[in-house]
Amino acid sequence: MRGTTMASENAVLSEDEDDIETCLTGREGVNDGFEYIVGASKALREVLDLVRTVAPTESTALIEGETGTGKELIARAIHEHSTRRDRSFVKLNCAAIPLGLLESELFGHERGAFTGAVARKVGRFEAANQGTLFLDEIGDIPPELQPKLLRVLQDGEFERLGSTQTQRANVRLVAATNKDLAKLVAQNQFRSDLYYRLNIFPILVPPLRDRRRDIPSLVRHFVGIYAERMNKQIERIPTDVMEALVDHSWPGNIRELQNFIERSVILADGNTLRPPLEEFREAAGIESLEPVTMEEAERVHIRKTLEQANWVIAGPRGAAVRLGMKRSTVYFRMRKLGIFRG
Repeated sequence: MRGTTMASENAVLSEDEDDIETCLTGREGVNDGFEYIVGASKALREVLDLVRTVAPTESTALIEGETGTGKELIARAIHEHSTRRDRSFVKLNCAAIPLGLLESELFGHERGAFTGAVARKVGRFEAANQGTLFLDEIGDIPPELQPKLLRVLQDGEFERLGSTQTQRANVRLVAATNKDLAKLVAQNQFRSDLYYRLNIFPILVPPLRDRRRDIPSLVRHFVGIYAERMNKQIERIPTDVMEALVDHSWPGNIRELQNFIERSVILADGNTLRPPLEEFREAAGIESLEPVTMEEAERVHIRKTLEQANWVIAGPRGAAVRLGMKRSTVYFRMRKLGIFRG
C-alpha cells in the first residue's frame, strides 16, 4: 500500500509509553486522515493541524526544518488533502541539480537550446500543471533564476529555454528549506519579494532532538519494517538500548535514525535488537563541543541527579530535594524531557 511505503521512508513523529522495554506489536499512533504518518505526539498534531488548514486552499506553503525531519512527507500530505489530490505531485530537489541544468528542469527547453538538447523537454512546472509542485531545498535556487521563479508563481507564465513562446501552468507550489531564508534575504542572497511570495503559510517541522519522546515509537516502527524485509524475528528492544537511542541527539534527525535502525537490524542475531551503540560514544566527543539548548542542559542535569540518587525521587535523599523541586514537578519534567529509568 502506498501509505505504508511513505511511512517507512519518511515517518515523522510519535508518542511513547512509560515502559520502553517492548515487544513489537504493530503500528502505533495512526492519525485520522494521515494513516501513512506514524505518531500521535503534540508536535505532530500541531503540524498536521496546519496541514489540514492550508491544504484545501491554493496558497503556497513553505515547510521549514532541518535535513531529515520529513519535510517531503508533509508536502505530500498537503497535496493529498487538497482539491488537487487526483492530479500530479511533482517534486524537484533544487540542491541536487547542477546550476546549468536547473532552469531546464524547472521550465523545460526546446531542441537545440544548448549543447546536448537533442529533443524538447517538458519542465517540472509544465508537468505539474493542475497539480502540485514540491520544490525541496528552495534556498539553493541561484539568484539569476529567482526572478523567473517569482514570475511563474505570480502570473503562471514562463518560457522554455530556447523559446520565445509563453507557456502557462496552473500549479500549486509547496516549497521546503533547511536554511534561514530571512537571513539569506538580509545577506542579499535571496530576493525579498520571492521570500514573501513563498512565506505565505510557513510550517516548521521540529528536529528530532526537540521531540525525544517520539523516538521509541519511531524505533519500533523502523525495526518492524526492516525485520520484515530481511525475514528476521526481532521481538524485543531492551530498556538500555531504547534509553541510548532516546539519549542520542540525532543530528541527522529521522533519516539518521532510520538508517541506524536498518543497520542494527542487519547486524541483529536473534530476537533482540542489539545496535552498535559504541557509535554514539564516538559521536559524543564531537557533540560535547557543540552548544546545547536550555532544554537539553536541563535534561542532562536532571538525569545526572537521578542517577546520583539511584533513581529515588522522594525522601530526604531523593532527587526532588537535590533539585529543589516538588516530586510531582520532577515526574512532570521527566516525562516532558523524555527521561526514562533503566
